[in-house]
Amino acid sequence: MSSPRIKVDLLAVPEVSASALYGMHDVFAAAGRDWPTLIEKRPAQSPFEVRVVASDPGPFRVANGVWLKPDAPLGDPPDIVCIPEVAVDPASPLSGRFDAEIAWLQRCHAAHSTLTTSCSGALLLGEAGLLKDCDATTHWLFCDVLARYPGVRVHRDRALVQNDAGRLVMAGGGTGWQDLALYLVARYLSVDAAMQVARLFLINWHDVGQQPFAMLSCNRQKEDAVIGDCQTWIAHNYDRASPVQAMIERSGLTERSFNRRFKKATGMTPMHYVHTLRLEESKLMLERTADPVEAIAESVGYEDASFFNRFFRRSVGLTPAQYRRRFGAMRKTLQQQTARLPPGGQPGAADAVSIRD
Repeated sequence: MSSPRIKVDLLAVPEVSASALYGMHDVFAAAGRDWPTLIEKRPAQSPFEVRVVASDPGPFRVANGVWLKPDAPLGDPPDIVCIPEVAVDPASPLSGRFDAEIAWLQRCHAAHSTLTTSCSGALLLGEAGLLKDCDATTHWLFCDVLARYPGVRVHRDRALVQNDAGRLVMAGGGTGWQDLALYLVARYLSVDAAMQVARLFLINWHDVGQQPFAMLSCNRQKEDAVIGDCQTWIAHNYDRASPVQAMIERSGLTERSFNRRFKKATGMTPMHYVHTLRLEESKLMLERTADPVEAIAESVGYEDASFFNRFFRRSVGLTPAQYRRRFGAMRKTLQQQTARLPPGGQPGAADAVSIRD
C-alpha cells in the first residue's frame, strides 16, 4: 500500500511573481520523480501533491502581468503551506489587504500545518500575528518592515530561519524560494532527493546569506528640505574628512538638532549614513576595478585599511577580496558575453554566444 502524498498548497495573491510561484511548483513536482525517470530509467511519481490556492478562485493577473488560474480556493489545511512572495511597496501598510489569506494562515497554523515563506512572504506571517517572540528573515529590502511586528527578531544575514519546532520556516532573498524548496524536499523526502533536484535544476544554495547582495538604501527624502540638501551634498563629498561636521555646518543647525532631524528623516544616524554611502561605493569599485583594497579604502574616505576590512566584512558578510571574487567575476563574465553581441543584442547564426566560452 503506497504512502499518502504530502499535500502542498502554494498561496497565490495578485502580488506574487509567477517565477517564484511556479518555480516552487516545478521543484516539488520534480522531487522523487525526474531523477528516477530520467537518470535511472524507471517511472516514478512525486510524493508531493502540489496545488496553487487563492482566495479568488477565478483567473487573475499576478506581478508582471502574468495570468494565473488557481487550482483551488483556500480550503482545508494542507501538510505544507508555501507563501512564495508578496511584492508590495515596503512603505505601504498591509492592514486589510489580505484578510482572507491571513485568516486561512491562522487556521492552518492551528491545524499544525508547516507554514513556510520566501522573500517578502514573511510579512503575511507577521500580519497573522504568528511571529511574536520568533526569529525570522525576509528579503533584505523588507527587514525593517518585518522588524516592526511585535516580538520579531529579524536576522538579515541568514538564508533560512525556522521556529516552533520547524512549523514556521522562512527563506530570505528574491530567489530564496530555491533554498526553501530544497530544504522542504530534504526534510520531507531525503537529502539525496534534494541533491538530485539541485543537480537537475542547477540550483546553488545561498550559503553566504543576503548581506553580499543587499543594497543599503540612501534615497533622498523630501520632507525635510535642510536634511535633503545635506543628503545631496554628502553624496558627492562622503570621502572627505569630518563629513558629519561639515553637514552640521552646512545645515546651520546645532549638532543636537541636526542629529535628531537627520535620524528622523533618514532612519540613520549621520555617521551611519556616511558609512553606508562609502560602503556602496566601495562595492562598485571592487566589482569594476582591479585597484588594491587599500587604495579603494582610501578613496572612499578610510585612511585605516584594516578598519575598512573589518567594517566591510561585518556589514557585507564577506571580506573585500571575497566580494571581488564573487561579484567582480560575475560582472566580468556578463560584460564579456554581452560584448560579443552585435548592435541590437541579437546574435546571428555565426555569432551564437555560448556561456561555456
